[in-house]
Amino acid sequence: MNAQNDTPGQLLEAMRQANPLVQCITNYVAMNIAANVMLAAGASPAMVSAVEEAGEFAGIAGALTVNIGTLSASWIAGMKAAAAAANGAGKPWVLDPVAHYATGFRRQVTAELLGLKPTIIRGNASEIMALAGHSPRGQGVDSGDPTYAAEGPAMALAQQQGCIVAVTGEVDFVTDGRRTVRILGGSPVMPRITALGCSLTCLVGAFAAIRPEAPMEATVAALALFAAAGEDAARTANGPGSFQPLFLDRLASLTGAELDAQMRISTL
Repeated sequence: MNAQNDTPGQLLEAMRQANPLVQCITNYVAMNIAANVMLAAGASPAMVSAVEEAGEFAGIAGALTVNIGTLSASWIAGMKAAAAAANGAGKPWVLDPVAHYATGFRRQVTAELLGLKPTIIRGNASEIMALAGHSPRGQGVDSGDPTYAAEGPAMALAQQQGCIVAVTGEVDFVTDGRRTVRILGGSPVMPRITALGCSLTCLVGAFAAIRPEAPMEATVAALALFAAAGEDAARTANGPGSFQPLFLDRLASLTGAELDAQMRISTL
């Protein structure tokens, strides 16, 4: 199959059939929901972060995801070892630069990880704007900027880094520096549930694992699935508490054909 010709629904079915193993170095807050999102969607998560094994495991996994939400010296060493090993093995890896602009420590770590050339960067508008050298209005992990404000910076960052950049929010935006895709869907409830964005980073890794030659198409498919499942779950949810199980159920039940029929994607 050629991912550049496959629809997101076809990529969803291919991902489920492959059940890719994804190494998810993510934060303490995100581990449980991220693992459940991955399992519901059809992937196999492994939360392997220790420096003693992170590099070795990256050679086994189909893809790596790195989230800097809760940093410590030992975790940073594991992140670097895993990213270097993924590069050496030709495996895609995804960087989630959570609130990287908040402290000098985070900025330094993010710069070092960017030097290891991630395949895909996924963040909110404020995070992407700051990475591209703009002044964001974000506060901590929360974005204070709309997606459209980050579109130009995202394209510049993609060109500078030679990677795919995904900006997620009310409207998602994906670019390789030349092509652009917008994805609509989701729900206003989603930002009120901790670590859903972190979980989405892991899901991007699952799709990248099965189509490493087409990371932009893989990223769009993951975001389209997340948006469709969120939109469906919101129809019957009464709030954040009831949304989460409904969202997981829809991630598991949404078929490829349903995704292709429901998704709202515009390509430029």
